[in-house]
Amino acid sequence: MPRITKQDKARNRQNILEAASHMFRSQGIDAVGIAELMKEAGLTHGGFYNHFASKNDLAVEVCGASYAASLEVLARTIEDGPDQAGSPLERVLAEYLSTAHRDAPDGGCPSASLATDAGRHSEAVQSAYAEGVKGYLTSFADEFLREAEDKGHEPDPAEARHRAIRLLNEMVGALTLARAVRHVEPELSDEILQTGRSHALD
Repeated sequence: MPRITKQDKARNRQNILEAASHMFRSQGIDAVGIAELMKEAGLTHGGFYNHFASKNDLAVEVCGASYAASLEVLARTIEDGPDQAGSPLERVLAEYLSTAHRDAPDGGCPSASLATDAGRHSEAVQSAYAEGVKGYLTSFADEFLREAEDKGHEPDPAEARHRAIRLLNEMVGALTLARAVRHVEPELSDEILQTGRSHALD
């Protein structure tokens, strides 16, 4: 048998991470078995432990990597500044509470898709989730402070923090509810998204 190269091993590990990211978010961590996961990744069951000590370790890494990707998109949006579609946070809100994001539960931000799982799993998983939440809150609060300065208002860090928490709460809550009812009450699902887009930044 030919020996696997470092590049092959790295590619296999990445395949596992990507498969787990989609499956954990769409099905839940507990619902995904290692055999099923490895099949989705195009690898054999036994090869899992060449890359991860346990499914919990994989869940920690998936949570961290998912948030890193989401926060990178958020940072780019904020860096781009206002445009014809609105302020950075208005664009973030519109994208987050879009029907496309709602209808892709295996992708996008892990704040909604992994919220329940994080609370049920190890402290390591919860810590990775918490770091992601803090990343969102810091970015939101910083942007609220920048907006206040641009408008000539006195920046209030405590108020910016409160607004950031409220915004993330409303985004995650609206997306979670919209996903929960979209198959049986599609009009209600759309209404939840629309209301969130219209009022979360009030």
